[in-house]
Amino acid sequence: MTAFRFNTVTPHPVLSPYIAKMCVFESNGRLPAEDRKLIVPNANFKLTLTYRNGIEAQVAGKTFIQTENRLSLTGLIDSPVILDSQEDTQTGTIIIEFNPLGAYRFFRLSYVDVKNQIVDLEDLVGNNINDFQSQLIEAQTVELKLQLLQNFLIKQLTISTADPIYDYCINRISTSQGLVTVAKLEKETGYSSRWLHAKFSEHLGTGAKNLAEIVRFKQFYRVYATGVKLQNLKDHIYHYYHDQSHFIRAFKRFTGFTPTELQNSINELSTRNFNS
Repeated sequence: MTAFRFNTVTPHPVLSPYIAKMCVFESNGRLPAEDRKLIVPNANFKLTLTYRNGIEAQVAGKTFIQTENRLSLTGLIDSPVILDSQEDTQTGTIIIEFNPLGAYRFFRLSYVDVKNQIVDLEDLVGNNINDFQSQLIEAQTVELKLQLLQNFLIKQLTISTADPIYDYCINRISTSQGLVTVAKLEKETGYSSRWLHAKFSEHLGTGAKNLAEIVRFKQFYRVYATGVKLQNLKDHIYHYYHDQSHFIRAFKRFTGFTPTELQNSINELSTRNFNS
């Protein structure tokens, strides 16, 4: 059976407010055929460097290939992802996940255009990234690659500015665990839902309501992924959802399966990724 692991990395303190997770994924081959190979949306953008082998991902009916020694950016994902190694051989990937507060501080691009997309970073920012990718290839250790990536991000952060209204809304969605409404954000900020939607589209690629739905499901799935049986999660379900049908719709939207179908299958990649 294929062995894989997520090795968590502590980000530089300057980057930590904007990074949800930094880790190194390693495997000795493709994942077992019986594993769902599922990645559930968690509202984070991802910068990945596949330094050994490549990664193949299926998102919203499209297939994306992250080739070896290339930097890729994954936009906001709001549908389930099926993930596996490109070749049945050793795989190594550095993954930096930006929380919704962070991505716009590092990259100037159209976030609507990268929603549910995995794009080569060169295609987004141009050829000026080539020298940096060459440095990453020449770095002989994963530790050096991580240092280069973090130095690059710190430099990007110094030339960007914060958007206080957007940041306030993101923090409200996060602290409310996705339960705050757009109407409530309108009242608290004094800005209309149309203005807020435009601001979220600019910095995130989707609206506040959609982000809140992803964050809400993430709260439930984080507990579910620890192996707790569904019948023991009724308090969580009814805290985040109006009724069972509301919950089932959300579950199928973000995983592609019903709760029973997923619980009766092997889904080790998803659970270990969510809890790493």
